[in-house]
Amino acid sequence: MASIQLKNIVKKYGKGKAELQVIHGVTADIAHGEFIVIVGPSGCGKSTLLRMVAGLEEISGGEIWIGDRVVNQLEPAERDIAMVFQNYALYPHMSVFDNMAYGLKIKKMPIDEIKQRVDKAAGILELGHLLDRKPRQLSGGQRQRVAMGRAIVRQPQVFLFDEPLSNLDAKLRAQTRLEIQKLHRELGITSLFVTHDQVEAMTLAQRMIVMNAGNMEQFGTPEEVYHTPASTFVASFIGSPPMNLLKNAPGGKPGTILGIRPEHLDVRIEGWEVKVETVELLGAERLIYGRVNGEQLIVRVEEGTHSPAPDTIIHVAPRPDRLHSFDADTGKRIPG
Repeated sequence: MASIQLKNIVKKYGKGKAELQVIHGVTADIAHGEFIVIVGPSGCGKSTLLRMVAGLEEISGGEIWIGDRVVNQLEPAERDIAMVFQNYALYPHMSVFDNMAYGLKIKKMPIDEIKQRVDKAAGILELGHLLDRKPRQLSGGQRQRVAMGRAIVRQPQVFLFDEPLSNLDAKLRAQTRLEIQKLHRELGITSLFVTHDQVEAMTLAQRMIVMNAGNMEQFGTPEEVYHTPASTFVASFIGSPPMNLLKNAPGGKPGTILGIRPEHLDVRIEGWEVKVETVELLGAERLIYGRVNGEQLIVRVEEGTHSPAPDTIIHVAPRPDRLHSFDADTGKRIPG
């Protein structure tokens, strides 16, 4: 295990007038054994940041420390990391055992130790009964577990995951998330996990880095990011459905955007006047979509609550201790 320090990391492409900066001074301290998720929309720089840690992208500025070493100039093989990609990249002609053992054989490790490491990893990932099969005989979820097993047997200081669940269907993604959580509990290896899926981020992360256009918008626990978002971007990106952000909230202050999550609005006899547009049934809950002062508002209510008809008027009251204020010009959170 090792800590990771990102010190003012910058990434640029091109030179002169054609220069394009895509990562803008990211700084973060990651402790031994932490599981950190880097999350953000497509094109925000999250995979580029991960690839710089891996040594697959050159660093334009700043320092990356893994343990007690600056690794800016080190080749990927010298950084003591193991990476799991979206693409499983398994050798189709090799068995599961040989795929997992290949990197160790290249290092000329004794066969007994190779077998011990592969068997241990296969046990953790429940692959023991599949070691003789070829990749074509496996499901997508099993192939991804083999890719993770190949990383585990190397016993690296750091795991890097680049959207490893994107090729799986929803049920397999949920199952594999549980397996990754179990894997981290058992091995305790420092991990960076990139995803665009905020549900994955919230369920996997001990802490999360929220990226936006190459900037780190917030670095904190899932609870901190959800309950005290640092900006309107974080508030709108984290949470499903996202936080309501109102420029013209009843009683709101000029120059301030008022934020309130859908579950923190209560249907009452009195309160904000909302014209209902539609109601979405989601099993144990309902989402009421409407408008207040011309702006869209989403209200989450529990199953069994009366469903108002479209074009009717309801009244909702925000919970005062759950209101958020953001600067209308910068989008940044206003303390207090």
